[in-house]
Amino acid sequence: MSILTEHYTLSNGVKIPKIAFGTWLVEDEQVIQPVTDAINSGYRHIDTAQAYENEHGVGEGIRNSNVAREDIFVTTKLAAEVKAYEEAEKAINQSLETMGVDYLDMMIIHSPQPWADFNSENRYFEGNLEAWRAMEEAYNDGKIRAIGVSNFGQEDLENILQNGTVKPVVNQVLAHISNTPFNLIEFCQKNDILVEAYSPVAHGEILNNQEIKDLAEKYNVSTAQLSIRYCLQLGLLPLPKSENPDHIRSNAEVDFEISAEDMDKLKHMERIKDYGDASGFPVFEQDLN
Repeated sequence: MSILTEHYTLSNGVKIPKIAFGTWLVEDEQVIQPVTDAINSGYRHIDTAQAYENEHGVGEGIRNSNVAREDIFVTTKLAAEVKAYEEAEKAINQSLETMGVDYLDMMIIHSPQPWADFNSENRYFEGNLEAWRAMEEAYNDGKIRAIGVSNFGQEDLENILQNGTVKPVVNQVLAHISNTPFNLIEFCQKNDILVEAYSPVAHGEILNNQEIKDLAEKYNVSTAQLSIRYCLQLGLLPLPKSENPDHIRSNAEVDFEISAEDMDKLKHMERIKDYGDASGFPVFEQDLN
């Protein structure tokens, strides 16, 4: 069975495809074709964000596909800087309008802190609760089918769990071979929060790792396929991205099993710290464990 037909069930009962198509760093005009290609290749989960400034193009790509809107799971993210109820309410409605959709399958807070304060001591607990309240309201009104968070550490999650009225269904974080936040994943899974893994190939840097390349050859798969499979076997939801139609298809061809012994090797590999041209982005400097 293709991974593209498999689902996780979120804590609120909504089914979410086990693999998503990521659109980070793809401009609005350029994202239309890759999204269309991904959907027509079998992907049913598309991930975008207000910060990507490509929500309109993602919406166009969905409409250009051969698949009905209700069969596609669409996720976007509330901008990290939005930490007030009214501002969040306005931003949610703006995403719906920009994408040209009647509802979102999921919306998540992009970061517990504005990017300018990322990794600072200020966790913006009150601001996150204000943004969460607006998302809860949109959820209860049927504008969003599921709500969650991204880049949240344990204390950030506890703030929402203890003070919110709707439980986060996902936490989308950086997770890949050599840099997997196992403690956070364990906490999330104990609280029935699905962990989504962005940059499952470490912004491409895993493709240059000879040790991982050699292990991929053992399974007769690409390094990217091994990396995506690793996330799936940890119970995570990976978000690979590509603008190349062949890579879009091959990234979902992960119907093989990594042995327990090799999974253990992958879990204990030396951490990749250089993310190439993405190293300057704050998310690649965080330590969520």
